[in-house]
Amino acid sequence: MKFSFSGRFQGYNGKKFQKDLISGLIVGIVAIPLGMAFAIASGVKPEYGLYTTFVAGILISLFGGSKFQIGGPTGAFIPILFAIVMQYGYENLLIAGFMAGVILLFMGIFKLGGVIKFIPRPVTIGFTTGIAVTIFTGQIANFLGLHNLEKHQEFLANMKELGIHMSTINRYSVLTAVICLVLIILTPKLLPRIPGSLVGILISTVAASLFYPDKVATIGSTYGSIPNNLPGLHFPALSIEHIQSLIKPAFVIAMLGGIESLLSAVVADGMSGSRHNSNRELIGQGIANMITPLLGGIPATGAIARTATNIKSGAESPFSGVIHGIVVLLVLFLFAPYASNIPLASMAPILMVVAWNMSERKEFAHVLKTKTAESFVLLITFLLTVFTDLTTAVEVGLVLSGIIFVKHMSGLLVTAKVLPDPSNKNEKVAAHMVNEQHNCPQISIYTVEGALFFGVANMFEKSIMDEIHYKPKVLILKMGNVPYLDTTGESNLSSIVKHFNKHGGSVIISELQNQPHQMLQKTGLDEYIGQEHFFEKTGDAVSFALTKLNQSQCLGCKHFAFRECRQLSNPRV
Repeated sequence: MKFSFSGRFQGYNGKKFQKDLISGLIVGIVAIPLGMAFAIASGVKPEYGLYTTFVAGILISLFGGSKFQIGGPTGAFIPILFAIVMQYGYENLLIAGFMAGVILLFMGIFKLGGVIKFIPRPVTIGFTTGIAVTIFTGQIANFLGLHNLEKHQEFLANMKELGIHMSTINRYSVLTAVICLVLIILTPKLLPRIPGSLVGILISTVAASLFYPDKVATIGSTYGSIPNNLPGLHFPALSIEHIQSLIKPAFVIAMLGGIESLLSAVVADGMSGSRHNSNRELIGQGIANMITPLLGGIPATGAIARTATNIKSGAESPFSGVIHGIVVLLVLFLFAPYASNIPLASMAPILMVVAWNMSERKEFAHVLKTKTAESFVLLITFLLTVFTDLTTAVEVGLVLSGIIFVKHMSGLLVTAKVLPDPSNKNEKVAAHMVNEQHNCPQISIYTVEGALFFGVANMFEKSIMDEIHYKPKVLILKMGNVPYLDTTGESNLSSIVKHFNKHGGSVIISELQNQPHQMLQKTGLDEYIGQEHFFEKTGDAVSFALTKLNQSQCLGCKHFAFRECRQLSNPRV
């Protein structure tokens, strides 16, 4: 895939740079507390979130497919990354992140960007809401200042830990968290252009430091001081064993990262009127996630909230995303030591608000109210995300969605025997013309409507074979309304053809569309049927069928047809 930066910066000038500078500065300030909060919630040190924000933010803006995308660590990754850290350790998280980057890169190269869009909406809403619940409940301990909790991967085990240690509530932590939460909520209403999370952290940190120092756990007391420099390059120790053990979590990171980044790009398109390149976006995500682990960063993806902030702040080009990364780097160099004083109770409300905003609660309720099979998929995906893990939830959700789709599509297949209807010039054949007193023993015409795929192919064959109790000489299949034919459908069609040929009959097909015809050509069934047995018009197919019946075969019947024959009046002839 060719990368052309000229189109994304066409007509760029000093005025646009000023807008990018302002938007990049604003988004960079917003990203700093989020980067640290996401890292802490993922089970790693806060500086790793800042490294990710800086490196991935710049690379995704430069190489991604969205003009306004802001990349970095996101809340959606928290349960996955925390589980990987708990099970495999931080070093293996870096390897899994690198492998996820490779997967994303190849997904983009092989143009699979459009495939991710086909994941059913109930599945994405279900696991997104489940992730939000996991994030929210995971911050209750820091909000209340509980201590000596043992962290678990399982939701119920963590809830049990909260109950056991509820007696250790720290009122100073609660006060700090409430101050931060109130400011996060009120700041956007009173000062719309100032990030609420930044105001909340600053004021709650100052309050804790001045009025009750050493009464609440801070980043420094829990994780140590934050270094004000970048770590050296560290290449992951890849091996066959690592690849085998980490391929599943790497694939989960890649899939979720791809989904989140493309959803964010779609949101950006809607807000800005631009159009993103989904395959290039995956390539940019892949490059970012391959390089970020080399500096100790965690997996990154497109951040919907920060991307929206970028657009609302007046961004003109991807350069705003680059500036946002530089701002984070400068803050890291200049103010990192001060960040160690931030209370963990101040970080909790930030993540809780993120969880609340990403929960898609309105969409969740909307789908649930429909009380359809999709509501069931939504609920199962949500519950499995919370009580098991995201991988299981998505797998089960996709399987259930596939089963529901097949069941729905099978109900759309219509196979009906028809006869000519001289009263209708548009639809020359109709099912209502067929009855016990009005039929033909030698030529059978069937209309087939709907996709012939694995879910309905057997039913199609059975409906044809069961209804034909006698042995007609000719079977005409009117397939003008069959848009798709897979190999299973072709196999069942082949069985029908072979059955008729075995009993001395023949099959004629009319009005066949391009895709089904190409499938028959690929399998050779069109040659077996005979090229002369394919017709664009059903009337021509009937005329040809009549020529195959000589007088002795015809038994003197007054055959039905279009203009060539009169309607059959005596089925016993």
